[in-house]
Amino acid sequence: MKNGTHKYNDRVEICIPMQPITKKNSQEIRYRTIVKNGKYKKAPYIVPSQQFTQYQKDASFFLKSLHIDYPMNIEAHYYMKTQGVVDLSNLHEAIHDIMVKTGVIVDDEAYFIVSTDGSRVHYDKDNPRTELIITPAEPTFPMRKGLKEKNFKKTIV
Repeated sequence: MKNGTHKYNDRVEICIPMQPITKKNSQEIRYRTIVKNGKYKKAPYIVPSQQFTQYQKDASFFLKSLHIDYPMNIEAHYYMKTQGVVDLSNLHEAIHDIMVKTGVIVDDEAYFIVSTDGSRVHYDKDNPRTELIITPAEPTFPMRKGLKEKNFKKTIV
């Protein structure tokens, strides 16, 4: 493999040795001034919390820009240090967004992330982490027209 490209038949395993953090449960509401009908108004918008932003920055240290651009299954095992309530779909959203931001995958649309089969949340108070296994999958959803125009580098051999 050169320049972070992967062949279609590659299996990629990644470990992020940190407590997983969700994006949705760690949001802040901020306000910006907009002009609407000639009047100034405060409009709310949501940003990730400082805690999530720091997690994203720290997790990126363990992620390599691979530019995976084929349909895939992302099996994720989230090992939590506490036994509190946790939402698997929120954990998925956070890690998928981080993988896109760091260039591990080119996009998190349904064409690329076909499934998350095998994903689980576990309890491990001594070693919280996220383990990811990325494997090729058959596409089940068409690629959006706008994505086709991006001309992703084809790595399928």
